[in-house]
Amino acid sequence: MKKFLKIFGILLLIVFVYLRIEIYPQLDLISGFSAKSVASGHFIDGRSLETIQKGDNDIDKVDWASNEIDENGKYAVSKVYGLKTRKAIYRKGLGATLINDDFDETKPYNVPKRVFLKNNLPYPFGNNNPVDTVFGDIDYAKLQKAVEDAFDKKGEKNKRTRSVVVLYKNKLIAEKYADGFNKESKILGWSMTKSLTATYFGILKKQGKIDITKPAPIAEWKNDERSKITINDLLHMNSGLEWEEDYNKISDVTKMLFIAEDMTKPQIDKPLVGKPNNTWNYSSGTTNLLSGILRKQFKTHQEYLDFWYSSLFDKIGMNSALVEVDISGNFVGSSYGWATTRDWAKFGLLYLNEGNWNGEQIFDPSWAKYVATPTNGSNGQYGGQFWLNAGGKFPDVPKDMFYCSGYQGQMVAIFPSHDLVVVRMGLSEEFDFNGLLSGIVGSLRK
Repeated sequence: MKKFLKIFGILLLIVFVYLRIEIYPQLDLISGFSAKSVASGHFIDGRSLETIQKGDNDIDKVDWASNEIDENGKYAVSKVYGLKTRKAIYRKGLGATLINDDFDETKPYNVPKRVFLKNNLPYPFGNNNPVDTVFGDIDYAKLQKAVEDAFDKKGEKNKRTRSVVVLYKNKLIAEKYADGFNKESKILGWSMTKSLTATYFGILKKQGKIDITKPAPIAEWKNDERSKITINDLLHMNSGLEWEEDYNKISDVTKMLFIAEDMTKPQIDKPLVGKPNNTWNYSSGTTNLLSGILRKQFKTHQEYLDFWYSSLFDKIGMNSALVEVDISGNFVGSSYGWATTRDWAKFGLLYLNEGNWNGEQIFDPSWAKYVATPTNGSNGQYGGQFWLNAGGKFPDVPKDMFYCSGYQGQMVAIFPSHDLVVVRMGLSEEFDFNGLLSGIVGSLRK
């Protein structure tokens, strides 16, 4: 009996040490992810706690968290087995923000001023019902099958697609939603937000207010080798700076998204591990640094907040669009952009039309070419905060396709050669994009 108790005690100690070293430090991230997800999903899109827990938070370890929503206080609280309580507050115009104990919830804050587009035009150039259009060069049976095949059949939970929207020659030709979602549902784009962030540099470039070939305006880099890093390098994820983008553990990106007060700073502190313009490395920290650089282009915080909406979202009628902020008031340009599927498609259409929106040039046509041109070291996979198919990642899809991509399989795909935009929103990284995209392209009789 004593021997058994001794062995049991040793095993218990091993388990305790494992939990303390490996699991306990992750609890901040787990409860942080959960609280932020619950607050955003509920207060931005009106989802119930049950829906969020079964959908958005149905992720390994995140599902350990228990969650509560306070309707009056407009916040969500999450904890893991009673430990590591985290809170995310919702503020209209700013979305949900994961806060810490030092955050003053009574402090006044600025919100973006918005002017929602109102015209009598049908979707996509307006927000009225789309015009029924029948194209002679579309096999509608093939198109419908390709879209239908993107969704789970009743009782299945594999593809986990929430929505698909297809635009062709500036017209809506296909649209489908999973149960519980519709054309008004706002869906988080995750890293598709990076493509939004890049677009503001294209807009400022057209306005003659920024030169992306110049060194990044980072004071901490002025006296060392990092002074050679340009804004162009940052846009290409080619700064040569150290960064670990791993969502399955405590890493640079998870610490930034769920612990950092100012998300524009973590990448600033990293050393060079390669050469600028020659060492491609995907980094959400880089995109949030770019958001910080955008903030420096304006005299006031209010101007920075307004610009993200007045220069893009409100120009093209992305009325549902919202980018959330961190504790310091910076837009989380790497990850926290929300919009309806139709509005995400509008963003893709803007790039398909090379920056021209119903006659108004939002950014120069050269910018659309810039973001879709492969950067050094990416093997044709990446351009300027957009992913590319130039390297043939999707073998049955045209190589000129470039796209916004986000966690769990969010995508806005742009096909210049086919006058086509395809949006898919969902909850699965393993989704067969090659099948969906090639099926839709194959329905066009070219």
